[in-house]
Amino acid sequence: MKAKRFLGLFVVAVLGAMVAIIVYARIFNPGTTVVEVPSENKVQYVNLPGVSSGSGLDFTAAVEQSIGAVVHVKTKEFRESQGNSLYELFFGEQPSREAHPILGFGSGVIISDKGYIVTNNHVIVGSDEVLVVLNDKQEYNATLMGIDPSTDLALLKIEAEGLSSLKLGDSDALQLGEWVLAIGNPYNLTSTVTAGIVSAKARNMGILSSLEFSIESFIQTDAAVNPGNSGGALINTRGELVGINTAIASRTGAFTGYSFAIPVSIVEKVVKDLIEYGAVQRAILGVEIREVTADLAQREDINKIEGVFVAAVRSDGAAKEAGIKENDIIISIDDTRVNSTAELMEVVSKYRPGKEVKVVVKREGKLKQFDLVLRNLEGSTEVVKRNDVLEILGASFEPLSAREKQDLGISNGLKVKSVKEGKFRNVGIQEGFVLTYVNKKPVGSVNDITAILKDSEGGVFIEGVDRKGSRSYYAFGM
Repeated sequence: MKAKRFLGLFVVAVLGAMVAIIVYARIFNPGTTVVEVPSENKVQYVNLPGVSSGSGLDFTAAVEQSIGAVVHVKTKEFRESQGNSLYELFFGEQPSREAHPILGFGSGVIISDKGYIVTNNHVIVGSDEVLVVLNDKQEYNATLMGIDPSTDLALLKIEAEGLSSLKLGDSDALQLGEWVLAIGNPYNLTSTVTAGIVSAKARNMGILSSLEFSIESFIQTDAAVNPGNSGGALINTRGELVGINTAIASRTGAFTGYSFAIPVSIVEKVVKDLIEYGAVQRAILGVEIREVTADLAQREDINKIEGVFVAAVRSDGAAKEAGIKENDIIISIDDTRVNSTAELMEVVSKYRPGKEVKVVVKREGKLKQFDLVLRNLEGSTEVVKRNDVLEILGASFEPLSAREKQDLGISNGLKVKSVKEGKFRNVGIQEGFVLTYVNKKPVGSVNDITAILKDSEGGVFIEGVDRKGSRSYYAFGM
């Protein structure tokens, strides 16, 4: 009885408390509302409309037929320390010092079952050894067949059979928004694949601007590319090579949304020239060109912003001979319209010297056609042979006058006219330096240097005079 009585009082107390709370809420706090909490969250899926299950993007077939043709390129450079001129003066030649290798990494693409591999020049430049690692982990020592700093391309060759190679596609046919895939070895992560779209074409980034007659007409994509991807493949969804991944636009050094590839139209021409001639047969119009901008159009009274502006004409060039003049606007070359300097350079880069092309220009508002024969950098249509030694050294030379020899107190020597990527730049030799001896033998011409180094093995010892007249010594490995 007592338990029943207690339970009854408890129930009455609880009901009383609930009544009191409700009365308080209604009378003393009329702004209070009751919020209903659902028993489960309502989730809305975010997807791409119109894509049913099983019909989405699938790159597996393209990657499967391509990934075996993308290789890992590993380089070693044995950089020797610069000689000490005071030591040489008092004690003679310094004892040899052990050179520690500088390691580099990048990617490459097999483009022929005969072992030809294309990569970037900046991947292998200055290297003493190049090792190629295939996708199946086989390793081969590579031979450098040739380089083209103007396009940042290099051609390697390995002695191997049964290699997978990539079919060359048509980079001219690429459309903005088209899917592309980047395959390479970023951060030494072998055989990495990323996807993106073609964001732009014929981009000129100015990364090769220090080189005369450089050609930049990059394919811009948003496929993730990082250090180590250089020299790797950019393929379309059919597994065809459309570009060689080369650079990224980044403030951090890592991918931030933009990457750039050399179009395969340029790659194919460079590779064919290197295989056939050992040097790229570079054709030029013989003009100095500029973009047609709004400011230029207003300054030169141009009624429509189109084409490429001719700022100057070389006196010994093909354009001059054909009749093209300063202030002409180039509209097309062989029926291919050009609206930027990058587009024009890409079109011309496909031809060799001696090729006759049709150039349409606008002059004083009227279109005129000129037929001209393209020439090489030396002003002729002849085939240019490669000097392997000068390519490795990365330098050009000019003779000394009798007065210069007298002022420097030397009887022989050769002045460094220019320095690009190569052995000279690596050890610090600059423009204006005068070579007097190579491996203890006097030099007075390019032929002297070539003959000495072709018969030399191992290290190279350079003696000369710098711009201030001080004796300088350099050493490096070939």
